[in-house]
Amino acid sequence: RARIAEIVERIRAAEPPGRGVRWVRLDGLHVTLRFLGPTPDDRIDAVADAIRRAAEGVPPFRIVIHDAGAFPASGRPRTLWLAIRDGRDELATLAARLGSGLVDAGWPDDDRPFRAHLTLARADGVRAGRDTASALKAAAADLTLESSADRLVLFESITGGGPARYVERAVARLG
Repeated sequence: RARIAEIVERIRAAEPPGRGVRWVRLDGLHVTLRFLGPTPDDRIDAVADAIRRAAEGVPPFRIVIHDAGAFPASGRPRTLWLAIRDGRDELATLAARLGSGLVDAGWPDDDRPFRAHLTLARADGVRAGRDTASALKAAAADLTLESSADRLVLFESITGGGPARYVERAVARLG
């Protein structure tokens, strides 16, 4: 997290004044396996159960963060991210297992392809987004960070008053 913060602060300091990208809170960095949107409290237990089933029998694994990019890759980006090089397949498997469990619990299937990444900023198509994405890509060219993936977490996003904050609602350890 400290290394990512150094990169983000260096890029933020060089950003032109005016409307730039919205950086995420670095204390809430996470890889999203599935975004659910507003979820009624009475459905949280079903999501927690799907998370537990997805984690069951999957051993912890190593992820390596290397490189950066943006969605979409051309034009005005909406999301700026760090790439996950090692651990992508394991994350994709977990996302598929979680997706199946959620469908079984009554959620619609998510037909978008899973892309393992760590979101750092939302550009929402602002003009400065492309330059900031290029700066992030250059800053992350030699970046190699290693971490362990050892749990799945259901987060509630608290929005308003700045970048979203994330509150843990359920946790399932891998294994």
